[in-house]
Amino acid sequence: MVSKEELGFDIEEYKDLYPFESKYMDINGLSYHYFDEGEGDPILMVHGNPTWSFYYRNLAIAFKDTNRVIAVDHIGCGLSSKPQDYSYTLENHISNLEKLIIKLDLKNITLVVHDWGGAIGIGAALRHLDCFKRFVILNTYAYRVPKTKVGAFPAGIAFGRVPIFGKIAIRALNGFARGAAKMCALTGEMSDREKKALMAPYNSYKNRIATFQFVKDIPVEESHESYKTLLQIEEGLPRLKEKAMQVIWGKKDFCFDDHFLSEWKRFFPEIPVYEIAEAGHYVIEDSRKKVIEKVRSFLCANPIL
Repeated sequence: MVSKEELGFDIEEYKDLYPFESKYMDINGLSYHYFDEGEGDPILMVHGNPTWSFYYRNLAIAFKDTNRVIAVDHIGCGLSSKPQDYSYTLENHISNLEKLIIKLDLKNITLVVHDWGGAIGIGAALRHLDCFKRFVILNTYAYRVPKTKVGAFPAGIAFGRVPIFGKIAIRALNGFARGAAKMCALTGEMSDREKKALMAPYNSYKNRIATFQFVKDIPVEESHESYKTLLQIEEGLPRLKEKAMQVIWGKKDFCFDDHFLSEWKRFFPEIPVYEIAEAGHYVIEDSRKKVIEKVRSFLCANPIL
């Protein structure tokens, strides 16, 4: 368990928004946080950067009466431990998620992924594919950065990858999490208090370690240590064609834009794609009712027998 002194805030302040019981898995002395509520076939939700399991609260609340809903916090994120000397790589995040899948003995999983959660979640799924039945894709990726996008990263991400400057901007000034709260939620559905809660775990230089490391871990160059892992995931994507899949996409995403959406359509030309014109990167926050409705329809149309 991670104390509120270590977290720098008290999650109890937001229990009306995040009414879940915290659970922890030990990983070599580190606390890996998740919630696990309800009964039935599991819906496993995997977040990206700079969010945490709080991002999935509305989906979890909507489905916990009919399904078992599980959302994780990657090491360095949310209510999990934030070690300063940890190797924050794609491979390690995948491995941690694998451990939870095995620990909880999850079967018939519906995987919901967003942002970095795509590579992490699908990376884990490809290693335990018999345990997974359905996939919901939300403004994410699980393949190499599209060639049309390389060199065209948004300024905030590009600057974050610059040595020294990136560390100052992201860790000292909280530029990434604060900027994301403004640029990723566009419709006004997300209240100021919800934005504050989403940013709460990233409240100090120390606690922003993962937000910085995630930006550094984007494997554009072949020499990058996570490039091989991401390439293996990309090469495994055809194995998902036998599974039920749906894409829900916020069209005003400043980062995961049409370059990324086109790649999903290229890999899976037959799957349904629901584009939400007014939504940005935080598609659930911008259009929570539409997303819940589309996920519910997808689950009903693709029952697990």
